[in-house]
This record gives sequence, structure tokens and C-alpha cells, in this order.
Amino acid sequence: MTTFSKLRKSLIFKVLASVGTVLLLSLTLWGYIYVDGVKQKAMGNLMEDVGRLSNTIRLGLHYAMMINAREDIEQIIKNIARQNDIENIRIYNKSGEIKYSNHPGEVDLLTNIKDEACYICHKTDPPITRLELNERVRIFKSDRGYRLMGIISPVYNEEGCAGGCHVHPPDKKVLGALDLVVSLKNVDRNLAILALVVFSCTAAIVIFIIMRFVTRPIGTLIRGARRIEQGELGTSVRINQEDEMQELAGAINQMAQAIGEKTAALNKQRDEFQTFFETVPCIISVQDRDYRLISYNREFAQRFEPAIGEHCYKVYKGREEKCVVCPVEKTFEDGRPHYSQESGLDKDGTIKHWIVRTSPIKDAEGRVVAAMEMNLDVTESKLLEEKLAQSEKKYHAIFNNIPNPVFVLDPQSLEILDCNDSVTPTYGYEGEALIGQSFLSLFWNPNDEHFEKIMKTGSLIERAKHRAMDGHPRFVTIRISPSEYGGRQVLLVTISDITKRLEAEQQLIQASKMATLGEMATGVAHELNQPLSVIKTASNFFMRKVRKKEPIAEDILATMAEEIDGHVQRASRIINHMRQFGRRSDDLNLLPLQINSVLDQAFEIFSQQLKVRGIDVVWEVQEDLPLIRGDAGRLEQVFINLLINARDAIEEKDTAGTSPGQPKQIRLASVLRGRRVVVEVCDTGAGIPEAHLDKIFEPFFTTKKVGQGTGLGLSISYGILQECGGRIYARPNPQGGACFVLEFPAEMPDSKAPGGTGPEK
Repeated sequence: MTTFSKLRKSLIFKVLASVGTVLLLSLTLWGYIYVDGVKQKAMGNLMEDVGRLSNTIRLGLHYAMMINAREDIEQIIKNIARQNDIENIRIYNKSGEIKYSNHPGEVDLLTNIKDEACYICHKTDPPITRLELNERVRIFKSDRGYRLMGIISPVYNEEGCAGGCHVHPPDKKVLGALDLVVSLKNVDRNLAILALVVFSCTAAIVIFIIMRFVTRPIGTLIRGARRIEQGELGTSVRINQEDEMQELAGAINQMAQAIGEKTAALNKQRDEFQTFFETVPCIISVQDRDYRLISYNREFAQRFEPAIGEHCYKVYKGREEKCVVCPVEKTFEDGRPHYSQESGLDKDGTIKHWIVRTSPIKDAEGRVVAAMEMNLDVTESKLLEEKLAQSEKKYHAIFNNIPNPVFVLDPQSLEILDCNDSVTPTYGYEGEALIGQSFLSLFWNPNDEHFEKIMKTGSLIERAKHRAMDGHPRFVTIRISPSEYGGRQVLLVTISDITKRLEAEQQLIQASKMATLGEMATGVAHELNQPLSVIKTASNFFMRKVRKKEPIAEDILATMAEEIDGHVQRASRIINHMRQFGRRSDDLNLLPLQINSVLDQAFEIFSQQLKVRGIDVVWEVQEDLPLIRGDAGRLEQVFINLLINARDAIEEKDTAGTSPGQPKQIRLASVLRGRRVVVEVCDTGAGIPEAHLDKIFEPFFTTKKVGQGTGLGLSISYGILQECGGRIYARPNPQGGACFVLEFPAEMPDSKAPGGTGPEK
């Protein structure tokens, strides 16, 4: 590359060329705007100077012209014409004839009246006699190319000229004209020199600035970049000027640091990949188009003891020719990965199974230059697959022979994906008829969102009511567990048919109700005796009045009628309550209810018995409790059972006389703790021995004397609480006696649940 080519491609040349062009255009514009103004001002000054010179010449010739001294006039003109920049001095007469000139050859020549020098005044008829200086000036070019300035100065007919010595009559105002032509060559040259000086100075300043602030820093940056290119990543480029060059130097330093970090990371990654390639627990080889080995990993070397350049089929299988089915060949043909499975005998004679995967290796132009082959020994997996198939066959047989119905559900839609053969005896449906249906369709109320939520998030549903194919209900316990089935996440649902057990429980519950009604007979009779006494007293009063034929005052009659009506309603309410309590209920209806109302109803039917026995009841209930989900009738039975137990415990202690003077008291309390509604029934009775706390809820367990208890009350109460999603447990009462604590999940939004925890069992 020549020096000029290097210079032409250098940054300073491009900058100077660009700046020079811009500068030239700027100076041209400056010359058009500024220099032209300066020139016009200079020309104005020059015109005034030339005008004064013209007047001076005219005045200098005035006397000679007055005396008509022709030789003196010619000599004066020649002398004045010797001055620099004066080209022509002419004197015209009225007819346009040149009478005097510094060029003798022009004398007596007649000019065209329409020439520029004459046209200034003769463009009108009659000619103009008075003109301003700028109107008498003309600028034109000489034959040698430089500019000339000419000024016409009229020679007026003055009083001294119109005498007897001259032939000019007094009525002629203008006798002729003095034409002075000066050269503008020096003026134009000075302006050009001025422009050149300005351009040169500006260019020198620009070159200095570029050299100082651009070329030198760029040279430093180039040298630093070349050091970085040579691998000297620890070098630092320093620019001692606070501008973009310094920022660029800082960016180059940061780039060098980043390149160093990236290079170190790449080297580390290269080593890691090399280590990975060598230690990966499968056989890897790289082959060319002739199926010769180019590279291989440690596992390959240890297994086959190959050499670079050997054919892969000879190393792998001891063959002398290419395999019939070769994924490497296909990879070279279409440039895509290929897969195959192969089996063969190992060195020890055992059968080995392989998964072969090939991948193309391409150059920068995208041509396949080699192929990587990876072989994975899947012998153990193959054997496990065979065992798994046998195991699946065995467990599928177990699945179908499980005596309980088992469903496989989609965890989102609850669609039945599969079910076992035990579904048919329980529900009457064939398994194929249920597959694809929603599991919720088996519920007695398929649209109950409560069960749908539990199915998706819970693990157990007690006493769910299902509908069999014959339309009869089936009470079942549903156990839900997430599992994997066929490579997807599912819900495994196991059904336990508890219909017969519930029928037996219903009989026990009804028997318990009847026993409870027998327990309450005395109290109920007492309750009914009071309204009957009022009615009997009122009827005797009416009969006495009727026999005596005495009138009854209206206010007395109205009062007694209201009393009779009120006590009749009270007796009717007691009887209806007893009838509802004793009614057999086969279905469990879990509905939202207020637990305080259920507690009030239980106490109402039992209050008279407690009052007769002198037992005080203390109420400590929270009025704004949230709702719970339960069966009001069965929960009322639970509270009545607890009140009977509390009554019996207090009377047992009172009969034993172990604590004379201690008050006989039952405390009924309800409160919200955390997300659970807690109800406590506490008494000041004999209490429960610590050894019996874990047995009191077992069926037929009782601490009462023979003939005084069945042992079913607490057991049934325990079952009812479980059906409602709650729990019941006993603890000692700090004031003496025992406390039964009942806990229920509160039906409330998450955001309204206050803090606190319930008591631990």
C-alpha cells in the first residue's frame, strides 16, 4: 500500500477532507454574506475616494480649461495618469467626442452616445444633468480580466465659462464630462489574500486540534487495542483529556478486563467440557466419512482399547465391513441426528443392549465434516423394563381384585380414567360405563361444590352419600391420595362402603335417644306439670263462677285466657321438641348452623331436671360466633348426653359426700379460637380418672354402676363429631370435675380468621 493510499484511508485525512469541505463551503457562504458586505463597504469608500479624485482632477483642470490652455490640460492629465491604479482619464464634449485622454490615440474619437459611460446621463431625452455619485459609477472588466471602476463627472457651464472668451452660450448647463477609470486589481487581490489567510489560519487551527485531541489519542487507543489483540489483557490505555476519548479508553480497558474474564471463563469451560467429555459414563467417539476414529473419550478407550484411524465397526464388533444399519452413515447423508437400538454379545458372552445416538459436526460453512456417536449401555434398564412389565401385569391383577372400589381420576377435572372390577358389586355399573364420566356424578348431589373442593385438595371424606345404578343410596368413606398412573399425575381414590355399618349405628343412635328420653322423663313430666296446673286452676275458677252464676270481669277473663294459651303453647313446644328428638333420622345433613342455638335447644329440654336437682348452669358463650357445618339434631343429642353425664357426675359426688359445701355447677361456654369454634361443657362432679381418659370414647365403656349406663353415649358423640369434621376430648376441670371440649372448623373467609389456637389434647 502506497503512502498516499495510507494517508487517504487515515482518519485525519477523512476528518481534514470533511472539515476542509465544510470550511470551504462556510467561507464561500461567508464570502457571499460577510465579504460581499465588506467589499461593498470598501467599494463605497473607494467610490468616494475616486469621486473626490475625479473632482480634484476636474478642479485641477478648471483654470487650464478656462484659459483654453490645451497643452497644460494634456500635461496635467498625463501627470495624474502616472499614479498607480489609474487606467484612463478622458474628457468628452457635449457630442461624445474625446477631447483629452492619457492615451493620445483616443483623442478626437467620437463615442457612441449609448455606450455605458455616456448612457448614464443620455438614457433620457433631454439628458440628465444632475446625478448622485453612486449613479455615476460603473464597474466593468478590462481586456486583461481584472475589474475597472469608472466615474463620470459632468463639466458644468459656469459663469466664468460663458464670457466673451468662450463660445458656449449661457443656456448650456453641461459642457462635457470627465471620465476617470481606475483599476480594482489590487482591491480584489487584497480581498482574496484576506480570504486565503482566514482559510489557512482556520485550517491550521483545525489541524492542530485534530492532531492534539483526535489523532494522538486515537494512536494511543490503537496501540492499546493491538496489545489487547496480542493477549496483553492486563494493560491499561491512558488518555489524559477529559472527553469522549477518555471514556473510550475507559471502555477499552473495561473491554479488556471483560475479555480477560470471558477468556478465563472460556478456558475453564473448555477444561470442564473436556473433563466432561472424558468422564461422561457412556461411550463417545468421533468418526470421519470413512468411519475412522478421530477422537474418543476415556470410557471408549478403556472398553475397546482403540487407536486413532481405526474403523469403528472393527473396534466395536470386530467386523471387516460397515454395519448394515449405520446411524453414522445416515447422519452424513442428511446432516441430522439419528437414533437406533442394538443388541450384541459382550466380551464375556452376555447379551448387551445399546442405545445409539449420532449427531453431525459441521464446519464454518455448515458442511458435515464428522459425526459424533454416543452409545449408552441400557442392559440393566432393558432387564428392568421386562421385570416392570411383569410387575405391572401382577399389580394390575391385584388392582382388579381389591375388594374395595378403586378409581383413578384426573386431578383437575375429576374425570374417571380407570377403575377396578370391585366397582360393579358396589355401584352396579360396569367399569367401562364409568370411564370418561365425572366422579362427582356418583354423589347424591353432583353439584355440591363442597365435595368437589375436598376431592381436589383433601385426603378423606367421611360418610359421603353416593347413588348406585339402582337409585339407592350408598354411604361411603372416600380416601384420596395423589399418585402417578401411566406417566401422569392422578388421584387414586379408594372407596369403603359403610352403608351397613351406618344402619347399625343408626339403630344404636336411636336406642341412645330412647335411653336419653327415658332419662329425661322425670324432667319432662315436671315441665308439663306446671302448665297443666295453671290450666286446672283456671278451669276450677271458671266452673265456680258458672255454678254460682256470677259474672266474670272482662280483664280477669282476658288475663286468664292469655295464661291458659301461653301454657298450652309451652306444653306443645315441649312435646314437639321431644317428638323431634326421638324421631329416627337415617340421613346425615351437614348444613351451616349456629352452635349456640343448638346448645340452647339441648338445654331447654333438659333445664328442668337440672333445676329440680339444684344444679346451677353458668353461660359463657360468645355471641358473634361464625357458622359451622353439622347436623343440628345429632349435635343436640351430643349436648344432651354431655349434660346427662355432667348431672350424674355431680350427683355421684354429692352422694359420696367427699366435698361437702362445694357448689353444684355446670358451665356452658363457646368461643372462637383461630379457625375453630370451641364449645366446653364443664361440671364440678366426681371427675374422670386419668387412666380412663383414653377409654371413655370406646363403645360400651362406662364408669357408672351396672344398670345405670350403656357406655354408648360418648362413643356415639365421638362418631357424630367426626362426621361433622370436628373432634371431642376430655380434660380435668381446674375447679374440680371434668370438662368435655368440642372443636368445629369455622365456616369463615381466610381474611377474617383471628389469631389463637385451640387447646391440645
